[in-house]
Amino acid sequence: MDFSKVIEQRFSVRSYKPDEIEKEKLEQVLEAARLAPTAVNKQPFQFIVIRSKNRQQDLEKIYGKAWFYQAPVVIAACALYDKAWKRRDGMNYAVVDTTIAMDHLILAATNLGLGTCWIGAFDPEAVAKILNLPDHAQVIAFTPLGYPADSAKPKKRAPLSQLVRYEGWE
Repeated sequence: MDFSKVIEQRFSVRSYKPDEIEKEKLEQVLEAARLAPTAVNKQPFQFIVIRSKNRQQDLEKIYGKAWFYQAPVVIAACALYDKAWKRRDGMNYAVVDTTIAMDHLILAATNLGLGTCWIGAFDPEAVAKILNLPDHAQVIAFTPLGYPADSAKPKKRAPLSQLVRYEGWE
């Protein structure tokens, strides 16, 4: 699919078919995340692939919407602060790098006909316990992954004139 079409067709899926995801497609979306650019190529992230079957109770504690665990797979994008590059002023790029990788994963999924929904409103304490996270890892976002059972609604986005400045802030 043309990249512009992939961007246009991506939407937040909130209803999934029960169809399993082919192993090759799952590997392709994970490979897209692996190939994402990161500061100084540190790749300070890990992805946790969670099969939803028999994990509904755990997933409900993480994010209480049934459609979240309706998809056959849920993916957690974890930032590894101890592996990330730090800018001169101390800013740690783990979140930035993990976010870029997650975006690559989501766009690759769209290209393959799979649906996703970026989830940031989860319970971090439940996540840490359920996923047995080490102290140096933090989940930045989740996405269900599966075949969409709903369709896109028109996108509401601000015009470029409100989002872009040239040559400075003025």
